[in-house]
Amino acid sequence: MTYQLRDIKGSVVVITGATTGIGAAAAKQLVELGCKVVLNARNEAKLQEMVASLGADNAAYLAGDSSIPDVARAVAKKALDAFGTIDCVVPNAGIGMYGSVLDYSDDEVNRMMRTNYEGSVHIVRATLPTMLAKKAGDIIMVSSVAGFRGGGDESIYAGTKHAQVGFAGGLDRELREKGVRVALVCPAGTDTQFAIEAGRTAGEPKLASYLRPDDVAFQIVQIMRQPLTVRTHIWTLWSMQQQS
Repeated sequence: MTYQLRDIKGSVVVITGATTGIGAAAAKQLVELGCKVVLNARNEAKLQEMVASLGADNAAYLAGDSSIPDVARAVAKKALDAFGTIDCVVPNAGIGMYGSVLDYSDDEVNRMMRTNYEGSVHIVRATLPTMLAKKAGDIIMVSSVAGFRGGGDESIYAGTKHAQVGFAGGLDRELREKGVRVALVCPAGTDTQFAIEAGRTAGEPKLASYLRPDDVAFQIVQIMRQPLTVRTHIWTLWSMQQQS
């Protein structure tokens, strides 16, 4: 008998940073498997396009900055109002800026720290009570290999990803006995809009050697599909052309 993966049809998944890159790819793959998705990002027009593409029966959205607690709670409420429950949350919203610790303004630095770390914390806090009540659920946090070692041109960004790694590790120890699984998906460079004009240039040749958003989204889907008797915590991934 072959190994039996979970059927996740009907599962309700909240995704932040959902309009481009990894978040959008995850939404599409999950809907293809019969999931319902609740999408969050700042750009309402792009969210509307996503819902139109995925189908209003399969997707809902709430626009706003998930690092603001009231917005995160509103996203969770949207999921409950639209689909009745929450089975998984994917804290994916992220900003990247490459360069010296001194290269960016205070506002730019603070926005990156708030988006990458506080956005993860608050969307988890908002969605977790529903999963705890069911004694089942998945938190699948999109971090980065930078969370384990920071490069010389990414110190502040790497710090935010180290913070996610610490947060997820604590959550895993806190929530395992309560039925909620916590996983970290930590890709190397991925060909998205991430850090474009902030250390990367659109169309530059090296992006062709990077991971694709669908590569990372596939890992998110596979974590959800694991039998509920199993939990895995840290997934790191690189393309065959990237050095680990």
